[in-house]
Amino acid sequence: MNEKQSKRTGFVPYVSSSHSLPELTWVALVLGIILAVVFGAANAYLGLKIGLTVSASIPAAVISMGILRGLFKRESILENNIVQTMTTAGEAIGAGAVFTLPALFLWDLKPSQAMIAFIVLTGGFLGVFMMVPLRRLLIVKEHQTLPYPEGTACAEVLKSGETGGANARLVFGGFIVGGLVKALGDGFMLFKTEIEGRIGQFKNAVVGLDTYPALLGVGFIIGPRIAGQMLAGGLLAWIVLIPMISFFGTGTDQAIFPADKPISQLDAWGIWSGYINYIGAGAVAVAGLITMVKMLPTLFTSIRDTTRSVRRNRLGGQSLERRDQDLSMKWVISGTLAIILILAFSPFTDIGVLGALSVAVFGFLFVAVASRIVGIVGSSSSPVSGMTIATVLIVTFLFKLSGMSGEAGMIAALTVGAIVCTALAVAGDISQDLKTGYLVGGTPWKQQLAMMIGVVVSGLVIGTVLLVLHEAWGMGSKDLPAPKAVLMKIIIEGMMEGNLPWDLIFLGAAIAVVIELLGLNSLVVAVGLYLPVHISMPIMVGGAVRWLIQFFSENEKALRPRKDVGMLFASGLIAGESLIGVIIAVLIGLNVPIPGSPLIEKNWISLGVFLAVTALLWWVAQRAKPAQGDPLQ
Repeated sequence: MNEKQSKRTGFVPYVSSSHSLPELTWVALVLGIILAVVFGAANAYLGLKIGLTVSASIPAAVISMGILRGLFKRESILENNIVQTMTTAGEAIGAGAVFTLPALFLWDLKPSQAMIAFIVLTGGFLGVFMMVPLRRLLIVKEHQTLPYPEGTACAEVLKSGETGGANARLVFGGFIVGGLVKALGDGFMLFKTEIEGRIGQFKNAVVGLDTYPALLGVGFIIGPRIAGQMLAGGLLAWIVLIPMISFFGTGTDQAIFPADKPISQLDAWGIWSGYINYIGAGAVAVAGLITMVKMLPTLFTSIRDTTRSVRRNRLGGQSLERRDQDLSMKWVISGTLAIILILAFSPFTDIGVLGALSVAVFGFLFVAVASRIVGIVGSSSSPVSGMTIATVLIVTFLFKLSGMSGEAGMIAALTVGAIVCTALAVAGDISQDLKTGYLVGGTPWKQQLAMMIGVVVSGLVIGTVLLVLHEAWGMGSKDLPAPKAVLMKIIIEGMMEGNLPWDLIFLGAAIAVVIELLGLNSLVVAVGLYLPVHISMPIMVGGAVRWLIQFFSENEKALRPRKDVGMLFASGLIAGESLIGVIIAVLIGLNVPIPGSPLIEKNWISLGVFLAVTALLWWVAQRAKPAQGDPLQ
């Protein structure tokens, strides 16, 4: 789109093509690399803890403005845009890795750092390459119809960056609070980080609360409706299904498959690990597929519009205008083909030609879907896990038909799923970034290159993060449930070996269908059902704080700054706790002595700390006032 076209459509970017500001500078690259590693590690920890990740673009934007403007006195909005673009690469790589690759650890396989890096790097590069030919179609031509909510919000933050220092302090404040609570609780073990209580004489009915600031921050960000549905799933498991299983199993002295002990000898956690895990897995798998089916119209539209775009447009960097220059299609096509060929014959993955073709087909198909869906519902609501589940189901079936079974077939199927999952996560995030760049006047090819640099840095680090966390707490453990990866493991094993408790899987599937028919988000409820209620409860508290902010705000003008300031502080809570969690895991891996049990066992101390952080989040958000020049206005 040239300047005349921009004027005809009524859209004028913040920085026009005729202006050239510092953009892909060494300062921006160094800061972007640091933030990509930090937010990549934070999202990896969070994804392994609760199966969800959070967007890093706005926190990265305000941190970037605070550092570049406040410390280095640099005033280029395009430099800040490059930093947030690179940061989201770390977030996307973290999501793609933790949703799939921990299954390798669950199979008692210790993947090499080279193997993990190879998988996420190929997926990340494919995500960028496959998004390039879609940019003009989705970002430019459909500018009025696809809002890309996170990308648009980030652009608004960047465009009014004069007060970025104040907002950066909010993120850093949350970072310090979240990190301090994590260090005192799980590092120095001064108090418990989990509270649990039974409900009277209601056998094995348990409610609990993990007193983690990160979960509180997640709840504030996702809001009361989603948090409430997640808690509903948790309560369905812990005060309905677990007591019901306990009641019906009281009179038997024989173990009932898949548990290895009689139900009468199992407590709530034993029933959860022996039975609820499989019910939850069936619910999450079917809920993910339901989400995919609901997106089929978008799928077909994306394929149709992408085909038309390729046929009608000359793609590549032919335009002389800075704002319309993508990476050269020559490099995009040759790079994509090279990756597919490498995957077909690489000893790192050993997925063969069939696996490589599956990556190519499902990769481009779902990248087109993901890039369009995030334009409507945002990256946080994109059904990446549903598309990954569909990929894993089909690919596992194809491998089994081709004679590739057993451990080799399972590893190959998971590898294909991991590559596609990473590609989807990266494509969704760079779509939001390119929308931000389009609004502020960035140069597309520089953003695409910055994203690839972020992918490289994050991809080389994420394997170490996974290994350190596994050595400290163990994948699939109570402290590190890795819910999405466990689900991938269950699906692949079930398809390959057929030795799963299918009645429990089908029960979970039926629950997901019923929840969907009730008009709720079946995937959110299913995740709550799958995870311990101890995780859903603090998320609900964060959602309740968000609801109180909304309730006591007189109008939208008063609500918006409170909500956005709260989200920045909540993002800091998540990043601070997550990063300290990774550091604690490193110390455990280095055999640094860590206290074995909390110094203070009393529940009220732990609850008091959590309520203090909750009150602080409320106070920080509630006191925000509309201000002229506020970047969030």
